[in-house]
Amino acid sequence: MANILIMPRQGNTVESCVIGEWKVTEGDTGAADTPVCVVDTDKATFEVPAGAAGTVLKIFHPAGDDVPVLQPIMAIGNPGEEVPAGEQPSAPAPSGAALPAAGTPPVPEAPPPAGIPPQAGIPPLAEQAAAAEAPASGPVAASPRAKRLAYEEAIDLRALGGSGPGGRIIAADVAAATAARPPLTEAAKDEIRRRVAAGLPSGAAGSGIGGRITLGDVGRVQAASMAADAPAAPDEYTDTPIKGIRKVIAEQMMASHNTTAAFTLNTAAPALRLQELRARFKAGDPAIGLGTITVNDLVLFAVSRVLPIYPYMNAHKLNGVVRTFSGVHLGCAVATPRGLMVPVIRNADKLRLVQISRKARELAEACRNGSVSPDDLHGSTFTVSNLGNTGIESFTPVINIPEVSILGVCGIQPKPAEVSPGRYEILPHLGLSLTIDHAVVDGAPAAEFLKTLSAAIRDIDMWIAK
Repeated sequence: MANILIMPRQGNTVESCVIGEWKVTEGDTGAADTPVCVVDTDKATFEVPAGAAGTVLKIFHPAGDDVPVLQPIMAIGNPGEEVPAGEQPSAPAPSGAALPAAGTPPVPEAPPPAGIPPQAGIPPLAEQAAAAEAPASGPVAASPRAKRLAYEEAIDLRALGGSGPGGRIIAADVAAATAARPPLTEAAKDEIRRRVAAGLPSGAAGSGIGGRITLGDVGRVQAASMAADAPAAPDEYTDTPIKGIRKVIAEQMMASHNTTAAFTLNTAAPALRLQELRARFKAGDPAIGLGTITVNDLVLFAVSRVLPIYPYMNAHKLNGVVRTFSGVHLGCAVATPRGLMVPVIRNADKLRLVQISRKARELAEACRNGSVSPDDLHGSTFTVSNLGNTGIESFTPVINIPEVSILGVCGIQPKPAEVSPGRYEILPHLGLSLTIDHAVVDGAPAAEFLKTLSAAIRDIDMWIAK
């Protein structure tokens, strides 16, 4: 009996994964631990093993598809075994489990939510999706999930470019368009749905509060004239599709900008003792185990001790509620060849300096070699992003939603400092850039946190001794 490989659940918050590439083709053989494909989530990239030994009988989704977790992606078994195409499991199964290939009926499409009457002039979801699939200008290739999401968000599929195989529009494309568009009133959404169903232009600029698109804005839309052919560009160029984890990162960054009132404060912390302590650690007895501690480790330690004093900084914004945490779970931004990842040092406020250093190093290495666990990539309450090794003096780090703040660590630069009344010296200072969600945290309390953190970095040896 053929075995069905399902899309594994990469953490509790991941609902779907994009198949980045297939490492096998139909007819290939391999063992149970043979990597068959690479999948991308909003946090990282992972290899998926076959789960069973045998021959690849059927690949259900091409590279680029956004596939819900626990749905079939490949069949493996003995040559000649029958595999129904497009089979869906009848109930969720554990990640990596094998399902029987035959005898399981397909899952019917979910009906619209009960209790919501259809609005006049708006076709039901199934009819709307069919109309969106074949507008007046020609058919639009889109996945069923993308069509459903486009209807819910009043997105015109005709205006989108697809990142799936052959330009096919997938759910991630619709989500990106929704994040990039101004918010709409409910009346504007209804009118856009009608226009999409009729094959009429639906784009509009927002004139409402905060750039919101209103019904009047949609009503002023006129049929656009045919655009003249653009002249050929004289220079050579290369187009690289934004897909996989790079596309997911872009969507996360856009969602952060669209849902937070980002506000950045910059300062510089005296770093003389920081550098001296780092130098002592490096030159010390290797048996003590402090030689690998970095400046970033010392900053992470200082952050973990200061955050409990300011719980409003160690928080999430969730559906109109601010949730503060008693434990500090530090997210550490790590640059990898696949894109940015943010592994989490859990309960950092209870770890010693050497433990924070060891954990940060292990997580960063796991991110770079692709072995990081999905569970290590979610649940952070505050994130630190360090660009100090590039010499950056200040920058605006993007909040890792649903967190309410993020710290950017910059390079160490010489700056004048008053060492006694009227006497100044040029001393090393570490640049710090703190971005907050001003909808949750005000500037003055954030400045207090940054002031205390700067003092902790200045006196890092004393804070370690506490």
